[in-house]
Amino acid sequence: MPWFPRHALLRGLLTASLAALPAWCLAHARLEQAQPARRSALSSSPAQVRLRFNEAVELQYSHLSVTDSTGHTLSTAPTLAPDANTLEIALPKLSPGTYTVHYRVLSVDGHVIESAYPFTLQAPAAAP
Repeated sequence: MPWFPRHALLRGLLTASLAALPAWCLAHARLEQAQPARRSALSSSPAQVRLRFNEAVELQYSHLSVTDSTGHTLSTAPTLAPDANTLEIALPKLSPGTYTVHYRVLSVDGHVIESAYPFTLQAPAAAP
């Protein structure tokens, strides 16, 4: 029987055990649905922003805000929907323009995800 260094055996066992882990064990939270949607062009002012993630998020350590094109923050007090996967924030009536949704969430798996995306509120069409 050939001599096999102990660290090589341990390294092999560790590699095999990591390869055997299901993919979901290594996954982090991700945004599944956003309302308004990323880069959407709306014809009326949305009442709220809703972000649904693939797993529960910790409200206490999460941030959700909406800014206008000048960088002025419009809303910053998110609530958590009963499913614990959805953050919501109420919006005031918006004027036509481009807005940015900023979010940073801590998922229950302990990982932070952070991103931002724009949406546009179009001016009403002129009457003929």
